[in-house]
Amino acid sequence: MDIAIWGLPEPVAARHAAAVLAELDRLHARLHPWQPSPLTQLNAALARGEAGNADAELVGLIEQARGYARRSDQLFNPAIGGLIGLWGFHADQYAARLPDPARVAAQVAAHPTLDDLQIVGSSIGSTNPAVQLDFGGFAKGWALDRSANYLRRHRVYNALINIGGNVLALGRKGEEPWKVGLQHPRQPRAMAVIALRDGEAIGTSGDYQRYFEVGGRRYSHLLDPRTGQPARTMQSATVIAPPSLEAGAVSDAATKPIFIGGREHALDYAGRFGVGDVLLVANDGSVFVSASMQPRLQWLVPPPHLYRLR
Repeated sequence: MDIAIWGLPEPVAARHAAAVLAELDRLHARLHPWQPSPLTQLNAALARGEAGNADAELVGLIEQARGYARRSDQLFNPAIGGLIGLWGFHADQYAARLPDPARVAAQVAAHPTLDDLQIVGSSIGSTNPAVQLDFGGFAKGWALDRSANYLRRHRVYNALINIGGNVLALGRKGEEPWKVGLQHPRQPRAMAVIALRDGEAIGTSGDYQRYFEVGGRRYSHLLDPRTGQPARTMQSATVIAPPSLEAGAVSDAATKPIFIGGREHALDYAGRFGVGDVLLVANDGSVFVSASMQPRLQWLVPPPHLYRLR
């Protein structure tokens, strides 16, 4: 987590940055999907076939995620926490071990989604005991929006907020726009630089941070709910979400159906989220960009092949 604030006295900037960091620590503790948290308590109740409790904050998070899941044809699906756990991604270190195929097949057959949840006030139940919530697919982006909202309310109008590679820009860095590097999915450096406009957020989903290898094959945490297997169509998917109160969440959630659905459906899913700027890196290193994204890229590592997304 990094916050850069421009144009304020250092003590003032430090105070606001500390407040944002404290809030993010609170959210991390509340939404952790495997260490003890209100979310794990809710998941335990759902697994027992019982209703659990959730406050207004968690209910709002679920409702927002449910809308994104519907837009994505459930390729963005925060209800597959059980499947993510089977693959070993509910751990700080990932064991190089494939899950039991029968258990994966059972999770896929159960088809858990957020639409299985029944919310009545602060009570949350499920018609499907396979539902296990994991908001790792958009929690960073959701937290970006909360951080940006805090800064705006406290008249911090020029800042760059980076939560694990999901970035939101406020204002400018003096006379220059805020610039961010786009991580190369196979090299330890940035592949391009992009200038962000006020209120824009950039998010990337890739197979290069949370993964393990078995038999020389890479298995990432980006699971296709339709098959129960890691998606294999590309190395990374990046979008820039236009300014809105949900820009951070959109930039995070939209990359999931784009990555999982593949190049042929990328612009369709991007459009459903109101996104025009899209960049994909295919398995062979070829890069595909939307018409609006192409002029925004300053290449540091020119791609071997560059194509227009259609």
